[in-house]
Amino acid sequence: MAQNGLASRLYNGEAGLNIVGRRKLWFGVAGLLVLIAILSFSIRGFSLGIEFAGGNSFQVPASVGTLDDAEREVNSALAAENTGVTVATTQKVGGPGGDSYELRTPQLTAEQATAVKAQIAEDLGINADQISDNQVSEAWGSQVTERAVLGLVIFIALVMVYLILRFEWRMAVAAVASLITNLILTAGIYSLVGFEVTPSTIIGFLTILGFALYDVVVVFDKVQENTRGITANNNQTYAEASNLAINQSLMRSLNTSVVALLPVGGLLFIGAGLLGAGTLKDLGLVLFVGMAVAFLTSILVAT
Repeated sequence: MAQNGLASRLYNGEAGLNIVGRRKLWFGVAGLLVLIAILSFSIRGFSLGIEFAGGNSFQVPASVGTLDDAEREVNSALAAENTGVTVATTQKVGGPGGDSYELRTPQLTAEQATAVKAQIAEDLGINADQISDNQVSEAWGSQVTERAVLGLVIFIALVMVYLILRFEWRMAVAAVASLITNLILTAGIYSLVGFEVTPSTIIGFLTILGFALYDVVVVFDKVQENTRGITANNNQTYAEASNLAINQSLMRSLNTSVVALLPVGGLLFIGAGLLGAGTLKDLGLVLFVGMAVAFLTSILVAT
């Protein structure tokens, strides 16, 4: 009885799930989600980090108290200097000199930043040398974005060439459509939830492209195997052969995704959540969301 269970049939590729036959449903759901993502881009936009929006960051020793204590003191210093801004983001970071709190604010003038730093030191009762401050121009973020877009275009072009040579042009188009859908949906989740976009986020986006491509190639390889000589076979249509390929490779794709998501989940939930390593949060979030979406798009959209 256990051998005939769903898990066993999935493992043996004998579940008989009619995925290709319901392609209009999957396309409709994917199209609706893409529309929601695009509307979110237009209405909500993105929560840009200091590297993209420009601003200042102050690092104070963790010995001053909790993260909330540090944020309260910096906000007090900002108000005392009449800057008109407040702390935008906070996180705990590690370093050779011990842990510290990094607090980021919107753009300040050089004079304001110096005055705020002095005020923070006075309020916390520490030397100003123990506080580091940095100013980042939004131009730096623009350069990162331009290079990321260039890298994305080059990647997609190389993927098209590889898939055309490895499979055929129709599969190349389907794979790229799946990759773009994956990117739009992942970015849409970022926009809707309000996750902060940082350079780590951009790196994560480029990373999930490789994972998504691997997942698509795994399925397409089985599709090609099943459909080889399909025109000489009157017992099976192309859609039926493709659907069989999905069922046969479903457990492999699922296992690969689960194994990949486990360490990323550890990075996100343990590293960023429990240990408070805020620098891991942005990379962990985009990898976790992107890999999960990649599994779905490779199965429900690409094939």
